[in-house]
Amino acid sequence: MDIKALSTDSFKQAITEDLIIIDSRQPVVFSNGFIPGSVNIGLQEKFSEWASNLIPANSHLLIVTEAGQETETANRLKQSGFSTISGYLNGGFETWRKAGEPTDMIIDVEADELIMDIPFDNNLVILDVRKEAEFDQAHLKNAINIPLLKLTDPGSMANFEDEQNIYIYSAGGYRSVIAASLLKRQDIHNLRNVLGGWNKIKEQKKAELVKVKRV
Repeated sequence: MDIKALSTDSFKQAITEDLIIIDSRQPVVFSNGFIPGSVNIGLQEKFSEWASNLIPANSHLLIVTEAGQETETANRLKQSGFSTISGYLNGGFETWRKAGEPTDMIIDVEADELIMDIPFDNNLVILDVRKEAEFDQAHLKNAINIPLLKLTDPGSMANFEDEQNIYIYSAGGYRSVIAASLLKRQDIHNLRNVLGGWNKIKEQKKAELVKVKRV
């Protein structure tokens, strides 16, 4: 698929209210800086699946990628049913940053930091974005389960309050960064992404883990 390389100015001019920027860089890279409003879906084996499930099929897209991954990102989006891709940011995010354009970021925390914060932060909210079956098997005590797919519904975010400190985790960190980017698109910014997700949380000796038994 031929895709147009856009300068920072052209990319900026192409951004409209109903357009979605897909940033296919890896989650740990995306968290350190991205164009505000971007949705992160890291370019790995489940990229196409998450793109087709999270992004409306008729969406008008722009893409930001790692250098050399522009064509692969566009092709996999096309295979997922997206036909309106206006182009990619030539030079990637660093070009945008160096031009002095607005940027956003996601704060990452280690699993042990979350466990240490729980007893001392009355505004702390733990958001588990894994599937319901994963959550039922075991999760952090008092965690709220909103599977990633349900975050496409703005109503799923309606009960979050401005004063809350939201700590997000998934199994390993891939889905939690996608979730954080979706929340930020809804102007929910007081977020922390738990690095390593559940895989690291369950290793913490002081973590209170619970299971759900459904009738």
